[in-house]
Amino acid sequence: MRIGLYFGSFNPIHIGHLIIANHVLNHCDLDRIWFVVSPHNPLKESASLLNESHRMHLVQLAIENESKFKASNVEFKLPRPSFTIDTMTHLTEKYPEHSFSIIMGSDSFQNIKKWKNYTALLQQFQIIIYNRPNSTIDLSLSNKLQVVDAPLLDISSTYIRNLIKERKSIRYLVTDEVMNDIKANGYYRS
Repeated sequence: MRIGLYFGSFNPIHIGHLIIANHVLNHCDLDRIWFVVSPHNPLKESASLLNESHRMHLVQLAIENESKFKASNVEFKLPRPSFTIDTMTHLTEKYPEHSFSIIMGSDSFQNIKKWKNYTALLQQFQIIIYNRPNSTIDLSLSNKLQVVDAPLLDISSTYIRNLIKERKSIRYLVTDEVMNDIKANGYYRS
């Protein structure tokens, strides 16, 4: 099976994430997309992160009606901080019957040279890059790059967290299930 791995903090998962995943599934040669919830991205501040198991649960709620999407907590069991190359090596060894691709935005891809063992990633795995504003993609880095123009919404998890802190509505920015769970548990209020 051909699986696209969409890595992220998903803090929280929002409609923009789901639109990108659906677009990639529709337009790339993939059978499934796994949302890989990162406990801690080494290039991001962790202070504002909701507990990883709560974020995992929100991802599960967001995708529960889409059979081709799966939430993955594989990085919860690996050494921290999480490095993509280590996760890819682990998954390739654990699931030799699958082929894995990495899904990322062009803004993240611009920083690929800061990633641990980035040359191995570029040589061993297909990377599906969705265009984001004000970023460029150096296609000469690998012959395994695929660029897609996914529809983008100008929303972010940070924006959603700020709305919650201000006691404002996040309806239509996240699924109803995610919104209700955030509200019921008081996530991101302080």
